[in-house]
Amino acid sequence: MRLRRSTEPHRTEGPGRLARFRRRGTLGIEPSRLAWRDLVSESTAGLLQRPARAALTALGTVLGVGSFVAVLGLTATAASQIDGRFTELNATEVTVQDVSGEYDEFETLAFPGDADRRVERLNGVTHGGVLWSVQPGGDRQVRAAPVAGVSAASQIQIVAASSGALLAAEPALREGRVYDRWHDTTRQRVAVIGAGMAARLGITTLETQPALFIGDEAFTVIGVVEDVRRKADLLLSVIVPRSTAQELWGPPKDGAEMLVSTRVGAAQQVAREAPVALRPDHPEYLRAVPPPDPRALRSGVSGDLGQLFLVLAAVCLFIGSVGIANTTLVAVMERTGEIGLRRALGARGRHVLAQFLTESGVLGALGGLVGTSLGVSVVVAVAMAREWTPVIQPTTVVAAPVIGLLTGLLAGLYPAWRASRIQPVEALRR
Repeated sequence: MRLRRSTEPHRTEGPGRLARFRRRGTLGIEPSRLAWRDLVSESTAGLLQRPARAALTALGTVLGVGSFVAVLGLTATAASQIDGRFTELNATEVTVQDVSGEYDEFETLAFPGDADRRVERLNGVTHGGVLWSVQPGGDRQVRAAPVAGVSAASQIQIVAASSGALLAAEPALREGRVYDRWHDTTRQRVAVIGAGMAARLGITTLETQPALFIGDEAFTVIGVVEDVRRKADLLLSVIVPRSTAQELWGPPKDGAEMLVSTRVGAAQQVAREAPVALRPDHPEYLRAVPPPDPRALRSGVSGDLGQLFLVLAAVCLFIGSVGIANTTLVAVMERTGEIGLRRALGARGRHVLAQFLTESGVLGALGGLVGTSLGVSVVVAVAMAREWTPVIQPTTVVAAPVIGLLTGLLAGLYPAWRASRIQPVEALRR
C-alpha cells in the first residue's frame, strides 16, 4: 500500500484550490492506490499465512470441479460404450414379422419351408431362421418323467425354432450342442434348454442322454445353453425344431417371426430385401423391422445421462462454493484487526474487497485445476478397469478451471463485501 502526499505548500487562499483538494480526497493528500503487484503480493501472503486452512478451503472446489469433470467424462464414455454395444448387437439384428393375417387371403404361416436358406443367400446375412411360441395346452405340459403329475412344469414356454434362428440368437453352450439343419429337416425329437431350465427339471448332465416330456412325446436334451446374445427369453424356454413342432402341434396360431443376424452395416439393406426374397409372390405378407438409427440412440442416451449427472455436478459445485464462502467469512472475522489497521493507513474499501476476492478466486482456480486433473484421472481409471475407451470432451477440460475460478469469486463476494465495510475505529477497538 503506497500513500502519496502532496509536496506543495499548504495554502488557504482561494476557494477554488480548496475545492480541488476536497475533490481529491483528504486535504492535501492524494487518495491511496493499490497496484496489481501489491494486490497479488498481499493476497499471496494472506493465503500462505494459513496454508492448512487454504488447502481445506480449496478442497471443496477440488471435489466439486472433480465431480463435474468425472461425471461428464463418465457420461460420454458410457454413452460411447452403449453405442458400441448397440452397433454390435442391435445394429446387426433384423426381425421379419408374419402379417399375413391382416389380409383376406389369410395364410397360417407366410414363411416358406426353406426360409432359412432363402434369407441366408442375401448379402450381409450370417444366420436367420423362423421361430414362434407354441400355445400351451393340456397335452403340452413339460415334465422330466413320463408319468403325469411327476415333476410337471406346465408353465414352461415351448418355442419352435429352426436351426438358423437358434444360430442367429448366438447361444453360449454350457454343455452339449444345438441342433442343426438335419435335425430340423428330419423332424427329430430333440430339444435345447437353458441352464436355469435344466436345474428346474433336474437335468444335471447330458452324459446319460436325458429326456424331457412334452405331453406324451419324449424329447432328448442335446444342449444346455448358458447365455444368448439375442432373444434372452429363450433361456426360459424349451426349444424344439420348427418342423417337429409343426408335425406335432400344427402351424402357429398367432403368427411367427424370423430372427436374422447380419454383418455390421448390412441390416438396413437386408430389411429391405428380406420380404421379397422370402415371398416374391406376396412380399406384403412379411414386415421387416430394421434396427433404429444408432445416432438417435446415442444422442438420446447422452442427453438423458448428461442431464442427470449435470445436476449432481451442480450440487457438488454448490457444496464447494458454500465451503469457500464459510471459510472466507471466518477469515474476515479473524482478520478484523488487520483490516482495520490497513484502513487506518489509507486502504480504501475497494482495496480490501479486491484483496479478499483475489484470495477466494485464487483458491477457486487452484481447486479447479486440481479437480480437473482428479476428474480426468478418475475417468481414465474407470475406463481402464472396465476395458472401455475413455471419452472426455476438450471443452469440459478447458471450462472446468474457469468454473472453479468463477465459483471462488462468487463464493468470496459476500465475505469480501463484509470486509470492505469494516470501519477502522470499530476494528481497532476490538
